[in-house]
Amino acid sequence: MNEHWFVLFVLLPPVLAFLISLAGRRMAKQIISAVGISATGTSLVFSLLLLNESLNSPLSLDSWQFTWLELGSKPVNFGYTLEPLNVLMLVIVSTVSFLVHVYSQGYMKEDNRFHVFYSYLALFTFSMLGLVMSPNLLQIYVFWELVGVCSFLLVGFWYFKPEAKKAAKKAFMVTRIGDIGLFIAILLIFKETGSFDLAVLAERVEANAIAPGMITLIAILVFVGAVGKSGQFPLHTWLPDAMEGPTPVSALIHAATMVAAGVYLVANMFFLFEASPVALDVVAYVGGFTAIFAASIGLVQNDIKRVLAYSTVSQLGFMMLALGSVGYVAGVFHLMTHAFFKALLFLGAGAVIVSLHHEQDIRKMGGLWRKNKAVGILFLIGCLAIAGIPPFSGFFSKDEILLTVYADGRIGLFVVAVIAAFFTAFYMFRLFFKVFSGDLPENQQVEQVPTSMTWPMIVLAVLATIAGFFHLDHWLTATNQYGVAIHEGGWIPYVAIAVSLLGIVLAYAIYGTRRYSSQELRKTIPGLYPLLLNKYFIDELYAKVFVRPLKGLGCLLGFWDKYVIQGLVALSGRIFTCIGRVGSKLQNGQAQTYALISVFGFVILIVSLLAGRLFQ
Repeated sequence: MNEHWFVLFVLLPPVLAFLISLAGRRMAKQIISAVGISATGTSLVFSLLLLNESLNSPLSLDSWQFTWLELGSKPVNFGYTLEPLNVLMLVIVSTVSFLVHVYSQGYMKEDNRFHVFYSYLALFTFSMLGLVMSPNLLQIYVFWELVGVCSFLLVGFWYFKPEAKKAAKKAFMVTRIGDIGLFIAILLIFKETGSFDLAVLAERVEANAIAPGMITLIAILVFVGAVGKSGQFPLHTWLPDAMEGPTPVSALIHAATMVAAGVYLVANMFFLFEASPVALDVVAYVGGFTAIFAASIGLVQNDIKRVLAYSTVSQLGFMMLALGSVGYVAGVFHLMTHAFFKALLFLGAGAVIVSLHHEQDIRKMGGLWRKNKAVGILFLIGCLAIAGIPPFSGFFSKDEILLTVYADGRIGLFVVAVIAAFFTAFYMFRLFFKVFSGDLPENQQVEQVPTSMTWPMIVLAVLATIAGFFHLDHWLTATNQYGVAIHEGGWIPYVAIAVSLLGIVLAYAIYGTRRYSSQELRKTIPGLYPLLLNKYFIDELYAKVFVRPLKGLGCLLGFWDKYVIQGLVALSGRIFTCIGRVGSKLQNGQAQTYALISVFGFVILIVSLLAGRLFQ
């Protein structure tokens, strides 16, 4: 079977699952979930077969396209490409999607719109798979927007909650800002190359056929699109609010797949960024700032899902920092490991929420280790992985990032990354100890977590443990030569382990043994805790600087439209209506009226003639 059939069996099952689930209002929940699980399972199997072929011969899998439409004499193609990065993303998306489908069977079993939820999951899976296989920018943009629509539907799935509706609208609007940048970049690329194909763009860039300034502009605009999708500063505000959606949505979209689309876009177009040192600097500094900015906010958050949300923003910043430091392999490697351990953490958070009757405030939790040790062990594996403790996967990928940043000579950003790694270890184990250590709050009942929710977590825990041993360097760079040579920095892994252990020990001392009071620590730097708790007041700043002025402008334009534009239209209509009424009254069928009008007309005519003679 050639790769054409493989691709068909990767893409087709989610489409069929979407149609069946959408039409399955009267179907049993077990049948709907079985359809969704079977569909994503099929996609996963064929993705793994493609991965096997690619690992054996990275250069054997090729692109396939057909002419979709023509713009003048220039063809616009549609098809797929199967380079190592695309194949890796296929496996990541299909793996996480399959496990989330299994997990949702238990998490969403009481929801009345169960079939709608599974249809949205299937549509999102298809959209994301289509995105990562697209060989040209127009096709990428189509699936890019479709992924955004699916995010809107899933974040706002519980539409009866005002917070969910608000979060869905915010996610849709904020990501549109980044999408405008990507759209402009695509137009500029078509203007410069006459094609949307990435291969054509790569050839033009390699041949120096595009001006350096234009390359920089296009690369930065592409990055603006990635900033919106991947929640980088300053377009990060939508991602924590998107936690209002069901927890499986958080695991699928906002941990492993959709938010990783921005990182994937930069990695997929890395040849463009590598041709512009300025663009690489922008990516590196935005990524580094996002990493420490979001990590500092995560230190004090009290909602279990929001802690993980800011952790996601921070880890995405790490990936962008790596790519900006010419660390193509490091960035993609961390994208893969993060997908596994962050999905594990979100699913673990969902298990905690279900077991505690949908409680999400970690201040009201504690002692869960005694009641549900299996969830505690799985969650601990995720915490160790993201903290960068060997032999878990996060250690290897984060170590690659630190080595890359140091080798690229970005010492300031290296220090920032080390501090962010310390923050990560601290806030993740703050979360762990507050949820699982100590005593269970009084009158708190703990439910048993369904088996369908536990098995996906076990699989992800295994992947989060062993994924760091997958060496992707030679395979990922089989079709390119991206990367920076690393000749020194053998001490960096020890520093990374030391800062992570320091963060864990400090979290244990404060929240595990409670030897030190967090309340006393807050008093040492007055004002810092409320600043972090309120997320540096970024939302409030945006409300004052952008939202309220734009609302005021909207009201002004609404007034202008209603009372000026519509008023002029109404006035012109009334004028002609009055003329018509006068004419209708004159045409009343009475002979005496017609005779009187004739006399008036004759008099006016005589007066006009006499006046004309007098003034000659």
